[in-house]
Amino acid sequence: MTTEREFIPLSIAVMTISDSRTEQTDRSGEMLRTMLLEAGHMLAEKIIVPDDIYRIRAEISRWIADRQVQVVITTGGTGVTGRDGTPEAVRPLLDKVINGFGEMFRMLSYESIGTSTLQSRALAGVANATYIFCLPGSSGACRDGWTKLISTQLDYRTRPCNLVELMPRLIE
Repeated sequence: MTTEREFIPLSIAVMTISDSRTEQTDRSGEMLRTMLLEAGHMLAEKIIVPDDIYRIRAEISRWIADRQVQVVITTGGTGVTGRDGTPEAVRPLLDKVINGFGEMFRMLSYESIGTSTLQSRALAGVANATYIFCLPGSSGACRDGWTKLISTQLDYRTRPCNLVELMPRLIE
């Protein structure tokens, strides 16, 4: 007998990493907030931090120490310029890297922006039983990352498997 699974809402924190964006100009962070709420999840917090490895790391560390925050999504700082340090800030915090996320993101992004996708260092992993997804700063990248990858993996109803059903086992 097949039973339909119920949706399980998650508590998700959103971080925009930028030296220039404000709450009024943060289209990518606002888009992520809107999409996660429309999907039925809860917004734990939304903040903007400068492109500073230690500020990024401090805020994400605060969230992964908070048992109420189950997922963190960042936007910005994944490129290759001198100020782009999101992967360097986040990677040391991760217990496990989800390598397939960056690979899949670049594959899907190639459909929209061609070889420019190789400049993206999109990253995902798990830290202290909290999923972390690091997306580029463009609204297109956030839309694609959410709609084509993250939203389905954060939906307990996704078969054959999803990240939500693994959550109880992340602290084994």
